[in-house]
This record gives sequence, structure tokens and C-alpha cells, in this order.
Amino acid sequence: MIHVVSTTLSGVSSIQVADQTFVAVPGTAVADLLARPDQWRRWWPDLTLRVREDRGEKGIRWSVTGALDGTMEVWLEPSLDGVILHYFLHAEPVPALPTRKLAAANRARRVAGKDMSFELKSRLEAHRPAGVAPTHRV
Repeated sequence: MIHVVSTTLSGVSSIQVADQTFVAVPGTAVADLLARPDQWRRWWPDLTLRVREDRGEKGIRWSVTGALDGTMEVWLEPSLDGVILHYFLHAEPVPALPTRKLAAANRARRVAGKDMSFELKSRLEAHRPAGVAPTHRV
């Protein structure tokens, strides 16, 4: 006989995103763009962000409300001749979604985070030809 037990993980958010992108610029350059609320509205139009901790060249942490309720962070880790942009989102959909829709909601939030990361990378590395070392020193 097989017994199926349904469990929920307490303390685990329905929306879980963790991603990273290398950007060949100093953390201060990325932080300058991340600190602009006008950019947040473009990247996440259905979310309201409140800064919990502005860590300068190390990134920023937000409380998230609107279509989601939770936390979001961009952590900038110095690496080689730039930074690794780590993106984290832990939240619950508002209103709650049925389980069958959570995978699509997670994917949509991963894509939004990657769009933000790639936009920053594209804008900040635009002056540098591919394969050529950055002119700044880290």
C-alpha cells in the first residue's frame, strides 16, 4: 500500500528566484543605476519597492508589495574585472495563486529579473567591444 502525504513547507515563499549575471564594470556603476526608483517601475511595473537597505556598491535590498508581497535583493559581488550581480526574490503572489499557476509565475519573475540584469549589463558595457578587457581597474 502506498500512502501519499501532502505537506507544505512553512516559511518557504511560493515565488523563489535566484539568478546571477557577470557585469564587467565596478559595483559603483551598477549601484548608481539600481538606486534610481524610475528604473524600478520600468523593470517591475506591478510592484512597489521600499528600500530596506541601500548597501551602495554592494547592492540594495527592498520590501516588495503590489502583485507580490515579500523581499527582493540585488547583491553586487566583486569578481575579476567587474561584479557578479546576484538577484534574489522571495515573495507571495497577491492574491494567492493556485498551485498549478505557480510555475508560470516563477518563470515570469525569473525572466523579469534576467531582463533587468541584461539591460544593466548592456547599458554599462556598451562602450567595450566583446572580448576586450574593461578600461577601469577594480
